[in-house]
Amino acid sequence: MPPTLTPLFQHAPSPLVELESPTLQRAGVRLLIKRDELLSIGPGRALCGNKWRKLQYNLQAAREEGQNTLLTFGGAYSNHVAAVAAAGAEFGFQTIGIIRGERPEGLNPTLRFAESCRMGLQFISRKAFKEKEDPEFLSRLRKQFGSFYLLPEGGTNALAIYGCRHIVEEVERQAEALPGYWCCSLGTGGTFAGIADALNGRAKALGFSALKSDFLEREVGRLLTAPLLSPRRGEGTANGAEGSWEINTDFHFGGYAKFTPYLIDFINGFRQQHGIALDPIYTGKLFYGLFQLIEEGYFPRGSTILAVHTGGLQGIEGFNERFGELVEVK
Repeated sequence: MPPTLTPLFQHAPSPLVELESPTLQRAGVRLLIKRDELLSIGPGRALCGNKWRKLQYNLQAAREEGQNTLLTFGGAYSNHVAAVAAAGAEFGFQTIGIIRGERPEGLNPTLRFAESCRMGLQFISRKAFKEKEDPEFLSRLRKQFGSFYLLPEGGTNALAIYGCRHIVEEVERQAEALPGYWCCSLGTGGTFAGIADALNGRAKALGFSALKSDFLEREVGRLLTAPLLSPRRGEGTANGAEGSWEINTDFHFGGYAKFTPYLIDFINGFRQQHGIALDPIYTGKLFYGLFQLIEEGYFPRGSTILAVHTGGLQGIEGFNERFGELVEVK
């Protein structure tokens, strides 16, 4: 019998903590952090935070469909690929990662971790990778690998969005009152869409894009109008109230995985001051941008802001190996 998925559903809520800072005091605002990076299971630090939320109902669906293999797509440093590998190791699924680009001579820490979890890695050209949603391409993969449960690049689909709604539900039980502003980083937009959908206009959702692109606004809009199918929700429509969410594109630092010394100094200083690790791809940019907006008076005095720490810490090792031990880890 494969290991039970029960731990994915019967878990204690991730902690909700209030940050203390002179910046917050001067601005007259409160900042709560939903520490989803502490919601972790399996080997390493890969299956945590929003990856836990996105995968829990997908793993349930795969198990109910009798699928023994998970197949997904990603870049060489993908947090999602690492999370799927960890999920396979923890819950008894075979896993296959279709990786963008040629296989390097030496694998980076993310891919070494995936292989340690017995994920089969197949490297394909960037041109071929663009066909990842093409039915004929997927049919060829099924002929090659046999039957599998398909997880999209980044893990965002209807079940992932449904899982991310639980972030709001947990905070509503933990907080004295519903925070007026909800902030998180964006990659594919699934976590943010789940938050905006669950809030449904009761508070403002503010996303911080890690990408140098404006497509995420269109993508989140699409996700929030797409029908959602859930084993517990039934069929419905996500409809985050119009005007109740927005995406900030001012703090991507040049694009995905781009950075400046200012960002690195902020990340290291934040860990030293608050004891909370941030990654340079997603959460570092979120908190840097959030504090900039607080200093600029974006949030009215008396506001309560909630920031979701989505995880992504497994990527720090690969970042440091690539760029030279910039992010402090101790």
